[in-house]
Amino acid sequence: MFQLEVVNRLAAKVGDKNYGRLGLMAQYYCEVQHLFNVPSAAFTPQPKVSSAIVRLVPHTTMPVQANDVECLQNVIRTAFNQRRKTLKNSLKTLISEEDLNSLQLDLQLRPENLSLSDYVSISDAISS
Repeated sequence: MFQLEVVNRLAAKVGDKNYGRLGLMAQYYCEVQHLFNVPSAAFTPQPKVSSAIVRLVPHTTMPVQANDVECLQNVIRTAFNQRRKTLKNSLKTLISEEDLNSLQLDLQLRPENLSLSDYVSISDAISS
């Protein structure tokens, strides 16, 4: 059980306003299932926040495998530190524009528009 806002971040999909570092890294390691919400009235004393139950099931087979997980974490962190910048501007300290172009990604996209597999391909290009 977590606060509802945390569960929303964990389970967020591409393009969702809650999509970010927490959800990407959780989804890299686990299948995230938002099961149900728990109203604040279920507790005494009643908190000012809502809660939710989430199930985190570790992947038996990774859907995408990064060559270097630390590099993946760094790419995701760097991208989301400047969330409103485009991909080519937010990652320019990590990878050249030419290398990004070779990955066939739209460089005008913002971090919340990239999938986990896109981030893995960027980190693999950096780490190789």
